[in-house]
Amino acid sequence: MKTGFTILLVCSLNILLCSCPYSSPHKLDDNPGINVDEGLLGKWAAVMKINGSGREEPVKLILSKKTETEYNIAFTGYLDPLKPFHVIKADSVKGTAFMSLIGDKQLMNITIRSDVYIAELKYTNHTLSLLPLSEHFTSKMIFNNTALRNAVEFHYKTRVRPMYDEDFCLTGLVRVN
Repeated sequence: MKTGFTILLVCSLNILLCSCPYSSPHKLDDNPGINVDEGLLGKWAAVMKINGSGREEPVKLILSKKTETEYNIAFTGYLDPLKPFHVIKADSVKGTAFMSLIGDKQLMNITIRSDVYIAELKYTNHTLSLLPLSEHFTSKMIFNNTALRNAVEFHYKTRVRPMYDEDFCLTGLVRVN
């Protein structure tokens, strides 16, 4: 009886841990160094398909200028997948972000509360995609900003398809009023 409970507990923890975007107290750069891209500022919206249900729910990303090198970032709309992480206040998730470059990839360091999430930003054909790295993109322990940068660089150099957390990817965002 006890082994059955242990197996159930381990499987449940495995599912919980596998469905998280990567977060850490560390950033890709010590300080923001890339100026805010004025073309990214504004409201962006997309419709997310809810896994398993076939339902579609709206999600909105709002980017505004905080400083010359930092963004204010907010997510509104369907945020139920974020509820277990206790980051939702009222009807939105708010934080700050700044851009980093690794090779030819633009990555956002998104700070929500004290956690930093790393997400690749793609802007093509007037659509925006925000693709957060999966919790398992590296098996190394990250102790500082340099180690995080090295791990992300290594990940992009050695993977044909980077490990994104599919449940949290926002793809096909289009500009709205």
